[in-house]
Amino acid sequence: MSAPSSTPGPALRVRVPAISPSVREFLATEAGSAMVLLAATVLALVWSNSPWSGGYEAFWSTTAGIHLGDWSLDLDLQHWVNDAAMAVFFAVVGLEISREVSHGELRERRTVAVPALGALGGLLVPVLIYLAFTAGTDSAHGWGVVMSTDTAFLVGILALFGPACPDRLRLFLLTLAIVDDIGAITVMAVFYSDDVDVLALGLAALVVVGMLVMRWLRVWQLLPYVLAGAALWLAIHASGVHATLAGVLVGLLVPATLPRREHVEAVAGYAGDLVEDTTAEREHLAELAARAAVPASDRLQRMLHPWSAYVVVPLFGLANAGIKLDPDTVADAMSSRLTIGIAVALVLGNAIGITGAATLAIRLGLGDLPGRVRYGHLLGGAVLAGIGFTISLFIAQLAFDDEAQLAQAKIGILAGSLVAAVLGSVLLRWLGEKLPLCSPGADGPPPTLPPLPWGVQV
Repeated sequence: MSAPSSTPGPALRVRVPAISPSVREFLATEAGSAMVLLAATVLALVWSNSPWSGGYEAFWSTTAGIHLGDWSLDLDLQHWVNDAAMAVFFAVVGLEISREVSHGELRERRTVAVPALGALGGLLVPVLIYLAFTAGTDSAHGWGVVMSTDTAFLVGILALFGPACPDRLRLFLLTLAIVDDIGAITVMAVFYSDDVDVLALGLAALVVVGMLVMRWLRVWQLLPYVLAGAALWLAIHASGVHATLAGVLVGLLVPATLPRREHVEAVAGYAGDLVEDTTAEREHLAELAARAAVPASDRLQRMLHPWSAYVVVPLFGLANAGIKLDPDTVADAMSSRLTIGIAVALVLGNAIGITGAATLAIRLGLGDLPGRVRYGHLLGGAVLAGIGFTISLFIAQLAFDDEAQLAQAKIGILAGSLVAAVLGSVLLRWLGEKLPLCSPGADGPPPTLPPLPWGVQV
């Protein structure tokens, strides 16, 4: 019997040029997603400061809508990205949280204790620093801006510039980022929602109850959850609470429990029937059996994650990172307590908060650093966690109605995130040479660090 091909189905008669293995491998990692997001951010900055800057504002303020009889939903393109498309991003976050809690790293108390307490430190200390800078001003209510770590940039930069064999450090920082996301999303829903419509919120609650009933009934097909998610988004949007909360709820409510063994073993029987007689009916049954053998959350995450990483998040960066960096705006930002407070809180607040809280958890015996992760790696990762791009920009849009304040907040986010990325990369790169993560095996010491991209040397 010949070996199966890498993908099912017959090959095309006309060969399509294949992507090289190195490019495919790059795009399959978080580094690829981070680079696409970075490119979109740079494009937004260049576009909004070019002679065609008017086109940037005109494009994202273009209105598009859905009309069904007397009912209509009209939003400009920026809000379609921020309110609707970003629900996909938050659904992926919710799916990741649900999977880790159900059968991942967040099941074990000692495994999650150190990154969880580190995340709490990374939530509270930046807020305190921000409030110290903005006390007595009307910018103080924007404290939620400094509470989030951008997971895409964090793991992407770790993949590009991190130490050799960074898997355990990556797992630690991912766990930290998940707990951080839970805190940031909660703050966003509770403190940055105005004029709540109780009736619409009640309808949203009924949809949530319906999804819980589907879980109890062991509904494993994705379509009912997708339809319920669309209804939930509409209800929450009408309620006045930010509609992206619907994405989080869908991610948390889609079943993540592992299927029973008999459901997995049944796949072979249906596949065997299909081999004996390749009818459409047997193909359909084999397909259903294969889907039932995989948790619904895993199937939905596999479907949504590429769209979130390579379409939604870059679109969000393109729609929101466009800041006019004219001399007056930059001068105002450099002397603004809002801008400086955000930048310092992101870099210094995360470095102090995460390192201090995680160290305290270790000293109290609540948990341990995973593998051979050292305190130096913890410090470098904590600095890198100061990249607060995506959700920080998102909360800034909710917190500041004044255009000048919003521009100053965005400059602070970009400046703080850039400093955190560079400083964290340098620390991890240097500490990666001094403190290898891998345990020496039979073949000798850990491998050397991979070459830096673009020939850059630190």
